[in-house]
Amino acid sequence: MALDTDLEYWLRLRLIPGLGDAAVRKLLAAFGSPQQVLAASLSVLSRLVPASAASAIHAGGAGDDILVPVAAWLEDDINHIVTLADAAYPQALLQTPDPPTLLYVKGRYTLLNHDALAIVGSRSATPQGCASAEAFARTLSDAGLTIVSGLAIGIDAAAHRGALAGSSSSVAVVGTGLDIVYPARHRELAHQLAAGGAIVSEFPLGTPALATNFPRRNRIISGLAHGCLVVEAAQQSGSLITARLANDQGKEVFAIPGSIHSPLSKGCHQLIKQGAKLVESAQDILEELKMRARTTAFPASPQQTSQSDQPLLDYLGFDPCDIDSLCARSGLKSDVISAQLLQLEMDGRVATLPGGLYQRLR
Repeated sequence: MALDTDLEYWLRLRLIPGLGDAAVRKLLAAFGSPQQVLAASLSVLSRLVPASAASAIHAGGAGDDILVPVAAWLEDDINHIVTLADAAYPQALLQTPDPPTLLYVKGRYTLLNHDALAIVGSRSATPQGCASAEAFARTLSDAGLTIVSGLAIGIDAAAHRGALAGSSSSVAVVGTGLDIVYPARHRELAHQLAAGGAIVSEFPLGTPALATNFPRRNRIISGLAHGCLVVEAAQQSGSLITARLANDQGKEVFAIPGSIHSPLSKGCHQLIKQGAKLVESAQDILEELKMRARTTAFPASPQQTSQSDQPLLDYLGFDPCDIDSLCARSGLKSDVISAQLLQLEMDGRVATLPGGLYQRLR
C-alpha cells in the first residue's frame, strides 16, 4: 500500500529518532506543514532544533525502512493514523498543553471526539473495586459517555468491560505500539476494543512496554475526557498521575471513597481532601457534568440475598475480613462460617482475597 502523500510527510518528520512532539510542534509553528519543514534549509533548521535532528530533517526525514511497516499496518481497514491537521483529531486533546502530533488508532477513531470520562485505578484492585468500576462504566456508557482508560489489569480492564457492555463503548490509551498487546493477558479484551471501541497510542509501531511510556500516555487518557474518576488507588498509585493531569488540564476529578483501613482507599481520600468530588453513584458524575442519565441506577445483582445469608453479610460489612473476626462478631463456629462463605462465593456475593480475607461484593 502506498501512503497518502501528506501522511508520508508527517511520518517522515515525526519518526525521526530523538525528535519529540514539542520539537515537531515548534517546527510546524515556524514552517506551517511537514512538507515545508522537510524542504527547509539546514541553517534555518539548526536554529530551531539540535544539529543532529536538523541534519536528519534536511536529509529527508525517516527512511523508507521505517515507513514500509507502517504502510503495511495501514492496509488493514481497522487501522488509522490521525495527525494534528486532520479533522478527526480529538478536539479535547488540542486544548491540552502537550498534544501528540500523531495518533495511531485501531478501531472506531470517531470515538475520540465523543463525550468521554476517564476511569482509572489500581492494578491490584479488590473484587469490590473492579465491580464498582465495571458498574459505573456500564451506567455512564449507557448515559452517553465513552469511557477512556489504559488497558491495565485491575480497574482499567473492569472499566473497559463495563463500557463495552454499554451503548457508548470504550477507548484504551496504551503505552506501546499498536502492534503489541500489553499486558498479554488482555489480548481478548484488546480484540473486543478494536472491534467495538478503539485502542490509541502516540508511540510508533514496535514500541515495547517501557516503564517511562505509561505515565506519559496518562495525559492522553485525561485529555480525551471531560473528567477523571479514580475508583481505587494507593497513595503512590500511577492513577493519581492521571488525576493530577486531569486537574492541570482543567478537567473534573472524581473519587470513590472507601474504608479508612484499606490502603487502596488512601489515594482516593487524598484526592477528595485536595478537592476531588466524592461520588457514590454514576448519577453524581452526570449531575456534575450536567448530563442527563439514560439509566438511573446500577444494574441490579441477579442474586437475591436470602434471610439466612443476610446476617453473615451484615457481620462481614464492606471491608475485607477474616474468619476469626467473623467468628468473634457473630458467635458462630468457624466451620459454619466457612460453609456459608463458600456458598456466598459460589453465588458471586463474596470474593476471597489474599491472606485468608473475604470481601462482600456489590
